Amino acid sequence: MTTSARSVTPTRTPVQQAAMVVGAVFLLVGILGFIPGITTHYSTMEFAAHHSEAKLLGIFQVSILHNIVHLLFGIAGLALARSAGAARNYLVVGGAIYLVLWLYGLLIDRTSDANFVPVNTADNWLHFVLGIGMIALGFFLSRNATTARRTGVAH
Repeated sequence: MTTSARSVTPTRTPVQQAAMVVGAVFLLVGILGFIPGITTHYSTMEFAAHHSEAKLLGIFQVSILHNIVHLLFGIAGLALARSAGAARNYLVVGGAIYLVLWLYGLLIDRTSDANFVPVNTADNWLHFVLGIGMIALGFFLSRNATTARRTGVAH
């Protein structure tokens, strides 16, 4: 008598998959921010100040704090992707945080101590795109899952 053991792998919803991908990208960006060559002017990197001239890919101004924030956002995304509700919240709340950071970057004097993250123009507009993108993913992907559950249609 032969029995076949089937492993049951939980299927992730689209919103969970999106949170995992976004989290993995943030984690990767956080790691890359600490690699000389990928981050130009690496020797000028400071913990947290606008004086840091280190730039990820030669474009985005980074500091140790900025890289740590990316790492933490990445870890949070991977951890919160375990459930659809938490994944949705990660994307929506994380997106809102990035929109606040975008506004902050637009309003501060970048040569002042208020620019402690630090951010430059490229960072600001990337934060805007990330904010809108994350919020859209959180709303649209969880809305499709809710509609599918209500109608009984699987995606």
